[in-house]
Amino acid sequence: MSNHRVASRYAKSIMELSLEKGKLEEVHKDFQKLTSMAKSNFDLVLLLKNPIVNSEKKLNVLKALFPEKTTQEMTLKFFEIISRKNREAILVDVAREFEMQYNIHESIQVAEVTTTFAIDDKQRAEFIEVVKELSGMTDVQLVEKINPEIIGGFVLKVNDKQLDDSLSSKLRVLKAQFTQNHYEKQY
Repeated sequence: MSNHRVASRYAKSIMELSLEKGKLEEVHKDFQKLTSMAKSNFDLVLLLKNPIVNSEKKLNVLKALFPEKTTQEMTLKFFEIISRKNREAILVDVAREFEMQYNIHESIQVAEVTTTFAIDDKQRAEFIEVVKELSGMTDVQLVEKINPEIIGGFVLKVNDKQLDDSLSSKLRVLKAQFTQNHYEKQY
């Protein structure tokens, strides 16, 4: 079975259990913390995936990163179960899957907008409305990126859809049109 499917199933089980126990927000914060740690510290990801390091040491690292005082007990128990089954390598994937399932449960759509400059509140509100129309979700988290290479305009990504209204893409299309000679006979 693929890691994605396994991670999805683990995420679904911890999601359902946290909903049942009324601890969804606390568990969500713990998984957000794990995801942000993995993004900022690639050594953690390498450690969790390292087959040479035994599961007990990996669990001790997780317990050090997630102290009992600030971490939901359910999350710590989940880490122990994952550790007993020697599945620490997929823990970051489980955290990402949990985040996706949480967003669906809470009707949150994450979208990414790339422009050449920082957008203001009016533009942000317009992008949020477009994303709401595209996704049908009630809440939008807009990830804003700045990329001067798009020359002007914007690129909006929502799930697997992309609205590319950048000057660089329009120039590529124009260049492709100019490379075709419409006056020569095609054979």
